[in-house]
Amino acid sequence: MQNSRSKPCSCPSLKLREVASMYLTMVVAFLVILVVALQGSVPRQSDFPYKVPLDPQGLLELSWNVSYPEQAVYFQLLIRDLQFGLLFGMSDRGEFENADLAVLWSDGHNSYFGDAWSDAKGQLHMDSQQDYQLLGARKAPEGLYLLFRRAFSTCDPKDYLIEDGTVHLIYGILEKPVHSLQAINISALQGGLQRVQLLKPNISIPELPRDMKTMEITAPDVVIPSQETTYWCYMAELPEGFPKHHIIMYEPVVTAGNEALVHHMEVFQCAAEFDSFPHYNGPCDSKMKPDRLNYCRHVLAAWAMGAQAFYYPEEAGLAFGGPGSSRYLRLEIHYHNPLVFKGRRDSSGIRLYYTATLRPYDAGIMELGLVYTPVMAIPPGEDSFILTGYCTDKCTQLALPAAGIRIFASQLHTHLAGRKVVTVLSREGRERQVVNADRHYSPHFQEIRMLKEVVAVFPGDELITTCTYNTEDRSRATVGGFGILEEMCVNYVHYYPQTQLELCKSAVDPGYLHRYFNLVNRFNDEEVCMCPQVSVPQQFYSIPWNTFNRDVLKSLYDFAPISMHCNKSSAVRFPGEWEKQPLPSITERLQEPSPRCPPAPGPQPAAPVPLKLGQLRR
Repeated sequence: MQNSRSKPCSCPSLKLREVASMYLTMVVAFLVILVVALQGSVPRQSDFPYKVPLDPQGLLELSWNVSYPEQAVYFQLLIRDLQFGLLFGMSDRGEFENADLAVLWSDGHNSYFGDAWSDAKGQLHMDSQQDYQLLGARKAPEGLYLLFRRAFSTCDPKDYLIEDGTVHLIYGILEKPVHSLQAINISALQGGLQRVQLLKPNISIPELPRDMKTMEITAPDVVIPSQETTYWCYMAELPEGFPKHHIIMYEPVVTAGNEALVHHMEVFQCAAEFDSFPHYNGPCDSKMKPDRLNYCRHVLAAWAMGAQAFYYPEEAGLAFGGPGSSRYLRLEIHYHNPLVFKGRRDSSGIRLYYTATLRPYDAGIMELGLVYTPVMAIPPGEDSFILTGYCTDKCTQLALPAAGIRIFASQLHTHLAGRKVVTVLSREGRERQVVNADRHYSPHFQEIRMLKEVVAVFPGDELITTCTYNTEDRSRATVGGFGILEEMCVNYVHYYPQTQLELCKSAVDPGYLHRYFNLVNRFNDEEVCMCPQVSVPQQFYSIPWNTFNRDVLKSLYDFAPISMHCNKSSAVRFPGEWEKQPLPSITERLQEPSPRCPPAPGPQPAAPVPLKLGQLRR
């Protein structure tokens, strides 16, 4: 049998001159394509539907689009005040060390673009695999446009894996010419970070009804305080006798020129148990703020920088107005003003779209995760301590309708030590589906996110929410609670049809925690005070946090029975026995998805792409 590799070629022979001609034609065609790409017109605005300012002055504006078929993100970066280049990239928590970077730099005459990475000391290196693919560069009256592409996963160990959830984008401006990539001093750069959700869900926009109306809940021409961080509260109210409506959509209203200062906004509805709420317009942490405003916690809308309009599914809407619904709303705006601008006026807020033609289902909001209690604690000095909250099969069996519910959106929440939040749906002991996951979670970037696909939850299912915390900068235990230095682990899921179940959360059984304190006393020289009058936080604060005490606490949370809170909206538990409940038994876990590597394009030299941008300013 003849070897196929040695089979003679039946192709017609080509003369050397013909081969050379074909080669030159291909080279010319490639150069034409390259010139068009690098000097072509800026794509239409609709090609990049997502936009966010990177810096507080708005000199760097990032727009992007997501191609799920290609598993890639297309970026358009507008540099309004080009000096000698910039760094743009991604890192785990927004650090400039161990970062994945696209770099534009100039020696004052020639400009270059390349894919680079920084090591643990912040030194830049050209990446051997050039995965930031430059598609175009063009000067325009408003500045320089850079267009480039990046695959979600490159299987390059030096590259950042772009996945669902928060992405920490970093930028640095080069103010002086540099003669090489290695000459860039990261510590001397004027830079910063911006958090976004890069991988927006590709969902269809529902048709909106003809009788739709709008209502703007906006700040009344506020003077933004000249300090880095301000939470501003403003009370609004619905008209007298406002009947029941469905909110079907909402979007941000941001005052022109303040796009880089308005970090996030939320509209809360107040508790219906109070007939009235005082008017207020001022900082949320002011001593002048009436205490009653703390009873305005029911989220109607939430927006964060980079988010687009939020749509409810066409079969459901969020009810507001009518009997049993408060007329009073609280707008909360987070202003981020690191350059301490003075005198900026702002009338930002949220525009609600609503209809009197009620949809088939009322949407509801349910709290999953951990109860706000100090029995759940994190030792100091931990880089990744895990706490888990359960919504058990017993609760969903009792509280959910036979046809189940449909979760379409989710808002994850922790306080300052939170680093990762994941909620998983389990059925009959087998993990079936991730409801929502943010592996680069930041407490400084919380928004209601539409899910890529609706999650069906049936009676007997379990919803398990796991939070990972970092307390390396703390010297004493962090306990659960409402304070900003205490911790939470919550997933507010948005679903339909609305049920009586408003809270499905857990905490470790207090009796087993008491046994833990007893055990710590027996095996440690220092005594943990267990007097009846001493609070649980004080007992945690007095523990000497050696390896034994840490490991036993982790084991306690992994195996001890739980106290279940299967609560109605009235804060009353559903009938049943909820104390000392066994932890759900999980026999099969979801496999971590393997990164999908793009097809290898062939060997690419680890060299920058030269750009003809002319002489940059000195």
